[in-house]
Amino acid sequence: MLWGLCIALFVALVGWGGAYFGWSDPEGKVQLALITTFIMGIICGYKSKA
Repeated sequence: MLWGLCIALFVALVGWGGAYFGWSDPEGKVQLALITTFIMGIICGYKSKA
């Protein structure tokens, strides 16, 4: 269930975060940072379980 919530929030932020929060991101750097943060969170979560 938590995975579903995380994925939904991630998709919402990447897809509509700029319009909702008013981010000016013509080069896509905010979306790149969000994607990188999400991937690093997955890696850290996986390593902490092991």
